[in-house]
Amino acid sequence: MTETLFLTSGEIADLADPAAYVDAVRDAYRQVGEGAPADPRTKLVNGEPPGFLTTYAAVLPETGAMGGYTYSAGFGARDAWFVTPLFDAESGEPLAILDGASMNPYKTGAAGAVGVDALAREDATSLAVIGSGAQARGQLKATATVRDLETVWVYSPTKEHREAFAGDTNPELDASVAAVASADAAIEDADIVITATNAGEPVFDGEALEPGTHVTAMGQYDPSKRELDHATIERATYVPDLRARALQDAGSFLSALEAGVVDEDHIHAELGEVVAGVEPGRTSDTEVTVFDSGGTGIETVAAAYLLYERAVEEGLGQSIDFSPASEALTGE
Repeated sequence: MTETLFLTSGEIADLADPAAYVDAVRDAYRQVGEGAPADPRTKLVNGEPPGFLTTYAAVLPETGAMGGYTYSAGFGARDAWFVTPLFDAESGEPLAILDGASMNPYKTGAAGAVGVDALAREDATSLAVIGSGAQARGQLKATATVRDLETVWVYSPTKEHREAFAGDTNPELDASVAAVASADAAIEDADIVITATNAGEPVFDGEALEPGTHVTAMGQYDPSKRELDHATIERATYVPDLRARALQDAGSFLSALEAGVVDEDHIHAELGEVVAGVEPGRTSDTEVTVFDSGGTGIETVAAAYLLYERAVEEGLGQSIDFSPASEALTGE
């Protein structure tokens, strides 16, 4: 029997700032780029009541942790529930179980920021955000830790939502944040474009991207989700979080692939390979780059272990007992 820490969403909500998440997630992608194992999601879809159950996992040997997410969305509750099991990567023993609700926008935002840091121009100062929900806020806060942003334009279809986003985030950043009336207005002259939506159709015209723009798309975790058009995919040096995920559920890439606009060789590299220096990232100031972030166990394990360590330091959480399989089988 071993003691395992249970951490509530409230207990871990304020344990780390965006910069700490980014550092942990960057190192995790480096490990995967150097060969640490990570798999894309497994998604089980239910018809009635409508919903899905998703899992994904990663092993981070240098961090000393492994685990991932199991989460449900939809069903009767019409909501999402995030459970994060965390294991010791040497002994295999369970370290913690985290309610992942509060960390979700931060760990996902950190993955997006690592993509920006690896692929955007060093002198990028202007940012367009398409979307105004929790994920968009997480992306913005994390990205602000890796580039000296001066101007942020935000667009989402509901005027009240985009204006509230700008009003809430403007005091928190050194950059000026303003709501605009269209996606076209948001991406005009933007050095970085972030899409954080549930869109099933492209949210901007890829032909309108300026040379040298970097795009982080984080709402493409299902073949039906398609934030980016064929022009964006075709123009870009295309880097997903995991190559296998791009071929499994990255909606925009799969659409371009099916249309014959690109082939599988259009995948330039995985993000971890770029972070680790195994493959090059941006090679010119005029190159359009895309990081396709659909969610993996890489950022999840990195963030969960960061929060676990800090919770232990502060004496947070409730200890629960776990029995090993041998004990359960033998009764000893």
